[in-house]
Amino acid sequence: MSFIHRVALASAASVATFAAAGLAIAPAAGAQARGTGQAHGQQSFISQFHKISTIASTVPGNGDVNPYGVAVVGRSQGILHRGNVLVSNFNNKANLQGTGTTIVQVSPGGSVRTFARISAKHLPGACPGGIGLTTALSILHGGWVVVGSLPTTNGMAATAKAGCLLVLDRWGHVRETLSGYGINGPWDMTAISNHHVAQLFVTNVLNGTVAANGKVVNKGTVLRLTLALHRRHAPHLVATTTIGSGFGQRTDPAALVVGPTGVGLNSHGTLFVADSLGNRITAIPGAPFRNNSAGTGFPVTSGGALNTPLGLTVAPNGNVLTVNGGDGKLVETTPAGMQIAHRFLDKSGSPKGAGALFGLAVAPHGSGLYYVDDAVNTLRLLH
Repeated sequence: MSFIHRVALASAASVATFAAAGLAIAPAAGAQARGTGQAHGQQSFISQFHKISTIASTVPGNGDVNPYGVAVVGRSQGILHRGNVLVSNFNNKANLQGTGTTIVQVSPGGSVRTFARISAKHLPGACPGGIGLTTALSILHGGWVVVGSLPTTNGMAATAKAGCLLVLDRWGHVRETLSGYGINGPWDMTAISNHHVAQLFVTNVLNGTVAANGKVVNKGTVLRLTLALHRRHAPHLVATTTIGSGFGQRTDPAALVVGPTGVGLNSHGTLFVADSLGNRITAIPGAPFRNNSAGTGFPVTSGGALNTPLGLTVAPNGNVLTVNGGDGKLVETTPAGMQIAHRFLDKSGSPKGAGALFGLAVAPHGSGLYYVDDAVNTLRLLH
């Protein structure tokens, strides 16, 4: 058995250690949205929470804005502290998209420090176009932090480049860059890992998008990248597989680019994808071990309370949580496709909350939901 095959098997086995058990996938489309609370015996995760608290501003000393990615620290190591939240910034202080260079670390009590400020001039490898940190943010075993970069030179989609994935150690130093291998505008990501292996599930939104100049191209992808982990040495890439393809994507003057965004993996190895342009959630079965593309996957739900879903995570009860780019709503959907709950997290502007929400993550012990509010550059908690 080859090393790569052993790596794939080990990573697939780690899925079984996830605590929450999801329901079987039943392809469905056009599910009707329901108000907050329970519907037809389906248990809602978000309906138990009634308070929204602002934890802290996510603006670091260099003035970066537009917080995108959110990841909760599970173990203290280096300068990472258990229970804290990492947040990546997409814009610089001039509010130019695709130029943010910082990751901040926020404590539950509201203290903020810069975890990393990344310079394109001091990278250990290639990152085509430079630095513009996206929602793709994950923490692996050993304290390795992986963040996506979809850079521009002036905040405009016409200058967007392929970017890369940046691998940082637990001290906030970039130790590795992953570019090529199908990585082209890494937009969001989820990951699983154990002591020796990690798998990254990454959405990519720049395959032919810039050249189409605002027209829709159905070339968005989901990649699975398998990494070998080492205690002292930077992780290295051992395999790349396209497990999703054909997602709609286009450039957008307000959002830079719209395409497949949030991804979340359940305990059965099903990867849920926020198909933003399709205004739906789809599911890719067998994501940790499949050896081919599932296309856009099976449709789970569309329409209803969804309004350009962006950030996505899987709740402890197996339900799928998404936040809308078109308004400030959080939507909860069962794996069978029933939208059982929704509520506003932001009502600013017109339409209410449009463009305010992106990354989100379940708080430790399922005690709430962390999310970033781009409208006011803050980390907030629904609890």
